[in-house]
Amino acid sequence: MAATRVITAAQTTSCFLLQTKNSCGGALRFNRRALVLKSKRPFSCSAIYNPQVKVKEEGQPETLDYRVFFLDGSGKKVSPWHDIPLTLGDGVFNFIVEIPKESKAKMEVATDEASTPIKQDTKKGKLRYYPYNINWNYGLLPQTWEDPSQANSEVEGAFGDNDPVDVVEIGEAQRKIGEVLRIKPLAALAMIDEGELDWKIVAISLDDPKAHLVNDVDDVEKHFPGTLTAIRDWFRDYKIPDGKPANRFGLGDKPANKDYALKIIHETNESWSKLVKRSVDAGDLSLF
Repeated sequence: MAATRVITAAQTTSCFLLQTKNSCGGALRFNRRALVLKSKRPFSCSAIYNPQVKVKEEGQPETLDYRVFFLDGSGKKVSPWHDIPLTLGDGVFNFIVEIPKESKAKMEVATDEASTPIKQDTKKGKLRYYPYNINWNYGLLPQTWEDPSQANSEVEGAFGDNDPVDVVEIGEAQRKIGEVLRIKPLAALAMIDEGELDWKIVAISLDDPKAHLVNDVDDVEKHFPGTLTAIRDWFRDYKIPDGKPANRFGLGDKPANKDYALKIIHETNESWSKLVKRSVDAGDLSLF
């Protein structure tokens, strides 16, 4: 029997919460409007009306059929990638947990499946695992997309990896698959994986006891000493046990600051907006 648990996505008052036909493909969603932060650059937003999101597990964990679906208050499936709003205003963002800290099953949003549930990644029909536990909560920023047709001139001309932007959440608590957290970005790492740009936004959940102490990259070094280096080294080396070369990092192999992280979030949100409006080719990606 499928298990159902309820999580709360923090309510946003920054989106126009009126049900309407979506101009980005006709599916029933909620009207988008621009969100403006201190940078004066707008976000595209698609909010779900009911902040209570149910997570429904289908199948057994660590099997090929296992899926974690997101349901709205009426029980209708919604996409964690497309339907949960990115920004809550004032520099706060929603983050969706795919992989809890101290676990190694490689879970990810299935970007090519309807409703984009979370599933365990596979290779050649076999479930994928990291060679050792990941030490932080890991997941995605909704309503972002790293465009594989766009080269980043600041990071060796690398093209996007065709996925939502990844988040490494450094708080002390182990979270659950499908949990939606309110986070603030602190830094960004420009990982290059087999030639593709795969941003890692380092962030902390607002309910973490140390959240009030950290607001930028230097604060992370002060209050979480060694963490940024550990994150970089973990993602650089995790493929080596499988006989693959180490990943590389751009931007001088160093973490960028909060403002740079916000710039990346803005840019990838703009790319996502073009994607769901079908201004760019979606390929095999699901837009609902």
